[in-house]
Amino acid sequence: MVQTKSPRNGGESVAEVLRAHGIKFVFTLVGGHISPILVACEKLGIRIVDTRHEATAVFAADAVARLSGTVGVAVVTAGPGLTNTVTAVKNAQMAESPLLLMGGAAATLLQGRGALQDIDQMSLFKPLCKFCASIRTVREIVPTVRKALAIAQSGTPGPVFIEIPIDTLYPFHLVAEEVQVKNPPKGLMGKIVTWYLKNHVMNIFAGAWEARDVSPLPVDIPYATDDQVQKCIELLSRAKKPVIVLGSQVTLPPTPADDIKKALETLGIPCFLGGMARGILGKNSPIHIRQNRRDALKEADLVLLAGTVCDFRLSYGRVLNRRSTIIAVNRDKKQLLKNSDLFWKPTVAIQGDAGSFLLRLSKGLKGHRCPEEWPQKLKAGDVTKENANRCKADEKTERHLNPLKVLHCVDELMSDDSIIVADGGDFVGTAAYIMRPRGPLRWLDPGAFGTLGVGGGFALGAKLCRPESEVWIIYGDGSLGYSVAEFDTFTRHKTPVIALVGNDACWSQISRDQVSILGSNVACGLAFTDYHIVADGFGGKGYLIGREDEDRLSDIISQAQKESREGKATLLNVLIGVTGFREGSISI
Repeated sequence: MVQTKSPRNGGESVAEVLRAHGIKFVFTLVGGHISPILVACEKLGIRIVDTRHEATAVFAADAVARLSGTVGVAVVTAGPGLTNTVTAVKNAQMAESPLLLMGGAAATLLQGRGALQDIDQMSLFKPLCKFCASIRTVREIVPTVRKALAIAQSGTPGPVFIEIPIDTLYPFHLVAEEVQVKNPPKGLMGKIVTWYLKNHVMNIFAGAWEARDVSPLPVDIPYATDDQVQKCIELLSRAKKPVIVLGSQVTLPPTPADDIKKALETLGIPCFLGGMARGILGKNSPIHIRQNRRDALKEADLVLLAGTVCDFRLSYGRVLNRRSTIIAVNRDKKQLLKNSDLFWKPTVAIQGDAGSFLLRLSKGLKGHRCPEEWPQKLKAGDVTKENANRCKADEKTERHLNPLKVLHCVDELMSDDSIIVADGGDFVGTAAYIMRPRGPLRWLDPGAFGTLGVGGGFALGAKLCRPESEVWIIYGDGSLGYSVAEFDTFTRHKTPVIALVGNDACWSQISRDQVSILGSNVACGLAFTDYHIVADGFGGKGYLIGREDEDRLSDIISQAQKESREGKATLLNVLIGVTGFREGSISI
């Protein structure tokens, strides 16, 4: 049955499902194809946050997914609106973030006929997403969105995509008026065309407003078996020098990050943290080891890879000692066994949730604790290396400020509820060694894809999820260029973040190897641009910090924190010099 007089539209169906799933934010860059979704969401109390680039909208949704434990949602317009999101969606796929992207599309009748912004959008997203669907009728919207949200969170989380043509989003009377032929051909052909078009519209709206279940579908999460857990308990109980390497997967629902922290502290096993796992043990934990990872992994008699992948970050598994017992736990089978045919072999490989596995391991090993001399030895190495880094921070650079000194100063002044967003190469690589996330889910980086440009979106999502927290973006001056326009978004949506820009007028991570190997700095040089003035122009507050401000560095940072607390997004444009700290780091 078709309710031809109903003023309702398909955007309302989308909004109802999102509300039922606890979605609080929808990120977007507006377009006519998607207006009904945005308006309907706003009416139901879902906050619409519009950005200055579609990639930022997806990055912000990614951050919300990571920090909230639900699905991040972005809605963008057809054609170029969607193509602008491709990098951000691929980043979410590789970072295993549950994300729903909805895109507008040309009317169902006009697809493939040269309509405005009409392209084959499905072929773009099928390689990037766990699930792709193209809506053809209004009645499909509710079940399709429900299904997509469940798939995004199931198994190995990741992005899903729904294409929603414009004629399934607007009310019946507007669609019917647009589709009807004003002057139909005479004769039989005219009657056939008129009948076909009317029938097509009636089918789009048939059963559109029947009551449908909008509640969440069950989420499928793989877990280790009791036998697998028991075998690992036995192996760990015999280990003298165990090490745990934690990746982002340990922060996924359903296990709260604070519970994982307690489990790790009970085990007492030294831990190396990567990705979203950074900060899970707090700022100063005796079992969190930050330095000399390669040496520790070679010496360990047992290594537990908890949601960690043997890709370039672990030298494809070459850093592992072949004589060590290796336990690997990962939701994704391909990631679980990556490069195991070449450089390493797991003693036990478990396709399952790493977070819940750690809790069961801790419970099974109750009363057993790692020999204390082992983490103490590794921690002593940490102290030696970090003292050396602090000495390097006191060295004078040829010009401008020493980046290590700047980062140490920020780390000391950063509030205990801070969230750190990492967006850059050389400066951010240095920050990863110096800055200490204060707690679980307080570090955001792009993940394995190494994407530049995440800063503005990640910070926007983080500040909306945790408005009481101080949100810091650590930018290189190169990466800042991708999202500096989002200072306009920070101002309009009252999300006062703090951006720390390491400005060395160069793509330094690339330049270092390019110059030494190929003898040219071509395309690597930038300028000492007045980024602080750009921030001012977008309604924020910018500060220029050079060598002449070295004695006032702490005061300027404190003032920026004060500005942020008072509601103004701030940018610290710090002119930095060259050090040898990152010599030998990889850029490819």
